[in-house]
Amino acid sequence: MSEPSTTVVVVTWRGREHITACLDALARQRPHRAVVVDNASDDGTAALIATHPSAPRVVRLSRNRGYAGALAAVLPHVDTEFVAWLNDDAAPEDTWLAHLEDALRAAPAAAAATSALLRADGSTQSVGVRLTADGHGADVVTGHDVFGFCGGAALLRTAALRAAGGVPGGFFCYYEDTDTAWRLRLAGHDVLSVAAARVHHRHGASTRPGSRRFHRWNERNRLLALLRCAPPGVAVGQVARFAALTAALPLRRGPRPWNFRVGLRLQVLAEVVLRLPATIGQRIGVTRRSTVPRTAVWRVWAGR
Repeated sequence: MSEPSTTVVVVTWRGREHITACLDALARQRPHRAVVVDNASDDGTAALIATHPSAPRVVRLSRNRGYAGALAAVLPHVDTEFVAWLNDDAAPEDTWLAHLEDALRAAPAAAAATSALLRADGSTQSVGVRLTADGHGADVVTGHDVFGFCGGAALLRTAALRAAGGVPGGFFCYYEDTDTAWRLRLAGHDVLSVAAARVHHRHGASTRPGSRRFHRWNERNRLLALLRCAPPGVAVGQVARFAALTAALPLRRGPRPWNFRVGLRLQVLAEVVLRLPATIGQRIGVTRRSTVPRTAVWRVWAGR
């Protein structure tokens, strides 16, 4: 019997209420290796996954490193051709992994394949990610022409991921998928959207979209991804635009969501500035590994 081609990495944190559905669905896939990375859960998740009939390998971290940090921690130990990223609140349909593996094998130029994520009501959450004109990663809900993959359920070529610099573990969560897809694009790879690879997703079960932490990670990591991957004028311009809007906010009246509150935005700017030396070093590394100019990727995909 041949060895499995894919290691499926499920990252969990306090996932007791939903990870069983994920692991049950994963057990029905084409043969693979399953690894659950437990971000120091303290709600009984560890005991639950330790006794699951599928007997996944469990890597328990000493502290919560977030989605990106957990993926980065386990990547050096993956020795299969492909590595899948899967949220613990996602339940793939039985043919999910087969569709993704077959799609990548049929497209040698592609380094990643993204799934069709469906909400509880059956509506589409994402079939991939597009790049907006100001450098946001945004979900695509129709079609198959995508800039990047949604990290909640995707398959990547392990060697290509490593060659592109791996997972940006310091992002904690959010934009690790857009940043990774961007670096794969810069390295000359394609990203596929595979509509038949369907996944039912309890969006926001682990983190609360709209919360302060959500917006902090989202805003900070967008700017870091731009500084790492975008053309220099775009990266500097968007950071300056973020700072200018922050300075102007005290003049505005009315209720504001978290991402338009001065305190949060100042925290984001401070974190970006503190990380700037390391980010510049990472940008140099991205440049060294790239075969496609940043301007070419931006021109083709931004605002599309």
